[in-house]
Amino acid sequence: MPGPLFGKLAIVTGAGSGIGRAVCKVLARDGARIIAADKNIQTAMETISNFGAESSAVEVDVSSLDSVCKALDTCIKKYKQPPSIVVNSAGITRDCYLLKMEERDYDDVYKVNLKGTFLITQQFAKAMVQYKVSGSIVNISSIAAKLTTIGQANYAASKSGVISFTEVAAKEFGKFNIRVNSILPGYIDTPMVDAVPEHIKEKVSRICPLGRLGQPEEVAEVISFLASKKASYINGASVEVTGGLS
Repeated sequence: MPGPLFGKLAIVTGAGSGIGRAVCKVLARDGARIIAADKNIQTAMETISNFGAESSAVEVDVSSLDSVCKALDTCIKKYKQPPSIVVNSAGITRDCYLLKMEERDYDDVYKVNLKGTFLITQQFAKAMVQYKVSGSIVNISSIAAKLTTIGQANYAASKSGVISFTEVAAKEFGKFNIRVNSILPGYIDTPMVDAVPEHIKEKVSRICPLGRLGQPEEVAEVISFLASKKASYINGASVEVTGGLS
């Protein structure tokens, strides 16, 4: 029996690891053809290694308009249409106390997490409108936008921006039948969280109602739902996937 995303074309940024890789796997399982996009093309290719010929990998620096446009052109040349599912999963951290934070660390986080979400959303939505493709865009924010953890002034601000950006895009794109939603993951067992000191992760597990870190696949399942017809009336929402941590 065909999956709920059978025949759909999906692009996922940050596809080389963590949540992005898990999203690719779940969407592929549910029938979508996958375009794994990452700044590291090798890891993107590893992600799709078992997906079959219909899927592909593309190199993209989401903070660069030129790179995003080239990636879009590559996708359209190969598939003759833009993706109808866009998942903005690329993200970085550069944690530091605010008084010690370097300007470049603020700029780098902003450029990837917020500007990158803007560029991918803008360019791929333009193509969706041009080709009259309806679909779903899912942006990865973070519960850090609400927890406002010490040392994450840049990260929390960028992820708060993703939530507001998503709400505006949802209102503007609704008339084109393009839904836009955001996901707020909690502490998920990914390479990004691996860098967090062990005692902090243990503390998070203790205060989380479910008593553990989340798995990337648990976030990916929600994204697959939002990308499907089952979520056809969900637009502009921010969905927390945190195990109850708030």
